[in-house]
Amino acid sequence: MIVGLTGGIGSGKTTVAKMFHVLGVPVYNSDIEAKKLMVSSEVLKVKIKELLGTESYTDHKLNRTYIADKIFTDPDLLAQLNAIVHPAVKEHFITWVGDQNSDYIIQETAIIFENNSQDKFDKIILVTAPESVRIQRVTSRDTISETKVKERIANQWADDKKAALSDFVINNLELDKTTVLVAEIHKQLLKFSSFTS
Repeated sequence: MIVGLTGGIGSGKTTVAKMFHVLGVPVYNSDIEAKKLMVSSEVLKVKIKELLGTESYTDHKLNRTYIADKIFTDPDLLAQLNAIVHPAVKEHFITWVGDQNSDYIIQETAIIFENNSQDKFDKIILVTAPESVRIQRVTSRDTISETKVKERIANQWADDKKAALSDFVINNLELDKTTVLVAEIHKQLLKFSSFTS
């Protein structure tokens, strides 16, 4: 069973993913794997340089600041980059799933609904937090301006729109409460996977 774990920037979905991982659930972090592929795949590197310029890489590493500045203010450019990277991630994910042995696995990905891929998941968990909290988390974590965080939030769907399409919603404000919720959802997913297997 494949479970999607999503949430806007700064919602804390990676924190939630780690909680599931502690419970023994295999977690595939699409963002991390995408960045790895963008460095390891020569085919992707050529395409990304063609799209965004040679400054996309410095010393054979992703120039994340440069790429973020280009794509987060230009939805068309972001869509073009996603069209290059997403098929490679999808292929890598399919291979990874084949190597897992678990009742269910989680794919952590920021934009399930935005790129209309909700139908490929058996269940979806949405992680939310108030926008002010998300902004504060990201500015302290990534040392970027509030304006830049707001630009990224603007590129993602609003939480209420995503919540209506999700099976579980975790309002991630207090870690203790989030941990309890994760344990409850884990139990429900194990039950669900035993019905469907």
